[in-house]
Amino acid sequence: MNRSLSILSILLTATASAVAAQEADYTRGIIWVNEDWYGHQNSTVNYLMPDDPEGNFWKYRIIQAENPGKELGCTNQYGAIWNDRIYLIAKQDKDPGATITGGRITVADAKTMKILHQQSLIDPSGSQCDGRGFIGVDEHKGYISTSNGVWIFDLDSYTVTGQVEGSANPNAGGDNDKPNTDPTGSLYHGQSGMMVSAAGKIFVAHQQYGLLIVDPAEDKVVNVISMDIVQDGAGIGSVIKSKDGALWISVAKNCQGTGVALNYIVRLDPVTLDYEIIPVKDGFYAPANSWYAWTPDAFVASSVQNCLYWKGGPNRWFTGTKIYKFDCDTREQTLFIDLEEEGANWKLYGCAIGVHPETDELYMALYHEFGTPTYITRRYSPQGEKIRDYEMIMNYWFPSLPLFPEGGSQSGIHNILSDSLSSIGNLYSINGIIVKRNIEYGDWPDISPGIYIWKSGDTTRKILIR
Repeated sequence: MNRSLSILSILLTATASAVAAQEADYTRGIIWVNEDWYGHQNSTVNYLMPDDPEGNFWKYRIIQAENPGKELGCTNQYGAIWNDRIYLIAKQDKDPGATITGGRITVADAKTMKILHQQSLIDPSGSQCDGRGFIGVDEHKGYISTSNGVWIFDLDSYTVTGQVEGSANPNAGGDNDKPNTDPTGSLYHGQSGMMVSAAGKIFVAHQQYGLLIVDPAEDKVVNVISMDIVQDGAGIGSVIKSKDGALWISVAKNCQGTGVALNYIVRLDPVTLDYEIIPVKDGFYAPANSWYAWTPDAFVASSVQNCLYWKGGPNRWFTGTKIYKFDCDTREQTLFIDLEEEGANWKLYGCAIGVHPETDELYMALYHEFGTPTYITRRYSPQGEKIRDYEMIMNYWFPSLPLFPEGGSQSGIHNILSDSLSSIGNLYSINGIIVKRNIEYGDWPDISPGIYIWKSGDTTRKILIR
């Protein structure tokens, strides 16, 4: 009898584990990549379910949770989801205070967060080469930008096969190379940063040269646009792509990584390479740049509206209270969000802002001061109205950026057929507050118009009541 109970217990445990594994689907929510606390621990990834009706919004450190004994590398600033995998790029493979060595490159299944591959080096020769960003070129190839050029990454074998010709840091090599912790090192004066794909080419922000135009068929730089078009000696900050396919460039005062921005943005046609230099409105600030301690920059585009958002302020990178909006069609510039008006001393941390590709809502990670481990994620409507705050457990997260799964809803809600629904369930507000219990599905005559969550058993659905 005891033996039978033991076998039954094992079977039930195995079944429960299988169900739990089946239910792990991180493409249903928003993934936050965190630098985390340099000098103490490796970088981390958190998972936000913004519309969870039970109020269970956060899962923390999901890479460690799904991969016991494994972690990311040090100062992981960038992540990208490409063909059902997530590519996480760190500056170094291990934080000085960590006990586990991660990788400069980490590849995981985007749905389960199970690590598929990690490697410590980007440059196979072992030379200093710290990670920056990633872009998928096609199903077999990606590019990784670094402190020394852009590298070709085979997505089938997970191997670095070479460097994009013409992308190297001209200061690299010899005794002048210094570690990532020393910003006076030569590799902080010729880095490669953000990358976008347009018109069959890859466009790369290069600190010293400007905008590199790469032919991915040849893995070679075929053209360069210097920021001298704006002002002699000017440098590039970042490059993004708007809904209409145009490229937009932020401008640094110089190539030295001082963080000073020029009060312009540049529009570039990726086909003709015609450009337009647009002054930033008097009294407003241009997008901040961060070559001295590279991040993707708080300069983002909407996928729904043809508009841009950016952070700017008088104190370069460390001013994080003003978010500007730029209409790419009308060229209208507005102060979209001013955190100072709230009076709660919240600031946007670094580059931690993203635009939801379907709802057009803005998500931002806010903090008070560098020495305070208090962070929240805030959600804004497309009109700039605060929807809600998501409080976080205390930690020096230093968030980098949110990732929204490619081509799918990030609401955390399954779209299912009406005839598969149980007829009775509970109705919640978008903020997770109960509106009505034991309501029949579709029986909404007394419910005010708006977006709601309907939950019956294990089934959850987002509904729009008009």
